[in-house]
Amino acid sequence: MSTVQDAGNVSSQFGAGAAKTTKNGTADTQDRFLSLLVAQMKNQDPLNPLDNAQVTSQMAQLSTVEGIENMNSSLQAMVSSMGTNQMAQAASLIGRGVLVPGDTVSPAQFEDVMGFELARPADKVSVSIHDAAGGLVRKLELGSREAGVNVLAWDGLTDSGTAAPAGQYSFKIDAVQGGQPVSSVALNLGMVNSVSQNGQGVQLNLAGNSSVGYAEIRQIF
Repeated sequence: MSTVQDAGNVSSQFGAGAAKTTKNGTADTQDRFLSLLVAQMKNQDPLNPLDNAQVTSQMAQLSTVEGIENMNSSLQAMVSSMGTNQMAQAASLIGRGVLVPGDTVSPAQFEDVMGFELARPADKVSVSIHDAAGGLVRKLELGSREAGVNVLAWDGLTDSGTAAPAGQYSFKIDAVQGGQPVSSVALNLGMVNSVSQNGQGVQLNLAGNSSVGYAEIRQIF
């Protein structure tokens, strides 16, 4: 028996049940309103009958409530569909590298890629690479850079020209324009191992037991 088919059947039954519940809820609301309106009209004071404007207003309120319920159902279906499509798109990234917010880098191949996102152009940008103890290992002067995502790779050397020991390092971006600091976001490269979904949406589970939201992707490798 196909597991995928079973899951689809359960999903279809659940969706049908949810739709039926929503429809019944709307019908019940209409029935109660009409019953109350009829009772109100039957028991009205002949000398002080119901105002037509009041009845029209009540009918309009019922129509508004029904419209809101229908809109909520449509929005829920749209959100569900978007989540499914996004999950399928995210699954295609398994085994690939993605540039996401983070400040870690390594001299190892593939792990030596760094990036940053500038809020506006900068006439002077530098990248400082630090070891686990916070000591400065290498400072790269990049000159001017455009706004948006910028990518570079560390050659694995220290300021003295020797190879940096294997391990994980951190980096910091300093950017200025006309002597004024430019806002920046550090980006690092991560390998996508799997994808999942929680209350925050679709998540990319990266190598090293870290995870980021699908919307955080800046570039795909």
